[in-house]
Amino acid sequence: MDVTFDLYMLTRDFPKEELYGLTSQIRRSCVSIPANIVEGCGREGNAELGRFLQISFGSANELEYHLMLAHDLNLITDVEYQNLDIQLKEVKRMLSTLIKRTRGSSQQL
Repeated sequence: MDVTFDLYMLTRDFPKEELYGLTSQIRRSCVSIPANIVEGCGREGNAELGRFLQISFGSANELEYHLMLAHDLNLITDVEYQNLDIQLKEVKRMLSTLIKRTRGSSQQL
């Protein structure tokens, strides 16, 4: 949620011509991460949860690219990019751990 909030605040200052481009892509991919986690938690069984966690991980990878592009286009500063990159890497680490745990527990069943 923190990454999503930070990115919504940050993208408010993006150029208007990016509203339906990069701004929209960044917002959709960052919202998709927690939304898919929540959806997966509402499903039955670890296999379905694991599938939604994988989707979240894919969205995190997509977001990683969008942030790199925004940085390369000078839409975000070096400091903003580095801070967001650190946050996103932590999110990906947590997702990776959850994915491994859902696989391990489903294999034990």
